[in-house]
Amino acid sequence: MAKSNEIVVIGELNVDLIASGVGTGPVLGSEVLADDFNVALGSASAIFACGIARLGHSVTFVSRIGNDDFGHFCLESLAKRDIATDRIEIDVQSKTGVTVVVSTADDRAMVTFLGAIAELSLSEVPADIFRGHKHLHLTSYYLQKSLQADFAHLLESAKAAGATTSFDPNSDPNQGRDEKVLEICRHTDILFLNEDEARLLTGVNDIEAAGRELNELCPTVAIKLGAKGAIGFQNSSTARVEGFKIDAVDSTGAGDSFAAGFVHAFLGGGDLRECLTIGNACGAFSASRPGGTDGQPDPEELERFLMYASLRA
Repeated sequence: MAKSNEIVVIGELNVDLIASGVGTGPVLGSEVLADDFNVALGSASAIFACGIARLGHSVTFVSRIGNDDFGHFCLESLAKRDIATDRIEIDVQSKTGVTVVVSTADDRAMVTFLGAIAELSLSEVPADIFRGHKHLHLTSYYLQKSLQADFAHLLESAKAAGATTSFDPNSDPNQGRDEKVLEICRHTDILFLNEDEARLLTGVNDIEAAGRELNELCPTVAIKLGAKGAIGFQNSSTARVEGFKIDAVDSTGAGDSFAAGFVHAFLGGGDLRECLTIGNACGAFSASRPGGTDGQPDPEELERFLMYASLRA
């Protein structure tokens, strides 16, 4: 039975060049060795899209790339996962974005060349894009410079078309605090942040207090706590779930896989605790392999993982 259109992702595309199994982060003027190296589809938007497609949802991707080897790699990688790519603009004057990732078991450092990432604008987003879709996901606010001013408009347009929405601003490379992000939070159904982002955005150090403050702006807030799990806030209620114990290989994209799992459970009618648990499981799966997408589970793998985790508890 064919899947109906469900998810639209409007976002950035880039290639990740990943050095994994590094014992410590690099320092200028020195050299460190990696256990492995991979070229993978990158970008928070693409990792989310691949994760939720792997869980059985159909996805339409709207983006901009250059007419180069990295751009074609992105297109082929999405197409292999049955993600619709006909709304991706190929610009012969642009270069596709690239991120160099140095990954340890616990964290990673990244250097990004934006290229076409910063060039996608509202004029390249089809006016009828939300027709037939159930959910919009937006992320990487700070990187998508030409689209920043239209995030709230896109979220409102999706909701007017009957779709639910989620927003993960991700971190500001300049470590700043953009008050405009707080306003965008008012327009989304689900807000994803990590601990540092939640504290920086609210100016509140206590994570539960920060979450409650954000919940006043947005109906559902999920704060990713890494190996410690996640905490969520919905309609003034709070739920906290522990992380899964795994042998982490690469944390690249684990937060975006978390978001994919959370939205998957949310669209299935799951309550806050279930959404957090599914998100945690998908994030843990992702961290078990290099790259953001190779370790993402399908529904059967997710079910087995949760079953075995419950037996070990």
